[in-house]
Amino acid sequence: MRDETVSRNYAETLFELARRNNAIEEFGAGLEAVAKQLDEEPRFRMFLETPRIDDDDRKALVRKVFSDALPTLVVNFVLVTIDKRRQRLLRSISSEYQALLDEHLGREHVDVTLARTPDEATRTVIAERLTKALGKKAIPHIRVKPEIIGGLIVRTTDTIFDGSVRRRLEGMRRRLLRAELPSGALGET
Repeated sequence: MRDETVSRNYAETLFELARRNNAIEEFGAGLEAVAKQLDEEPRFRMFLETPRIDDDDRKALVRKVFSDALPTLVVNFVLVTIDKRRQRLLRSISSEYQALLDEHLGREHVDVTLARTPDEATRTVIAERLTKALGKKAIPHIRVKPEIIGGLIVRTTDTIFDGSVRRRLEGMRRRLLRAELPSGALGET
């Protein structure tokens, strides 16, 4: 099986367990905390993923690090990934879980590119308008690219809206280059 499929299957299993326990957001936050620890602590990631280290030692460390901080079922889930030799997929499983959570809660992540860093009021307006346009709660991820000059570019899962000044100028340029000028328009006699 491909890693993406395996990660999705594990995420779906944990999501169903979380749903049965009325704790879908708590489980998501717990799994995200594990993934974040793996991203930020290379030694921790190496310890969990290196095949030479005994599974019992890995499990002991997971219990020590996470037992007081995470729901018990999330810790047990991480331990199962170790038993099944899938611990290297924990970050991917977390991403898949977050996608399931977003879908369940009616949220959509949207990439928004602006020419300048927006103030908080502008961020709020962008989020509100995107939420209204998409029909679900928009979570904008804002990037700044001065080369778009002005306006904004919005990317959702399946749509790109380019309202940048740069794109508009390029469109005008193309139209002007294609335009046919009437004879005598350039002062020819």
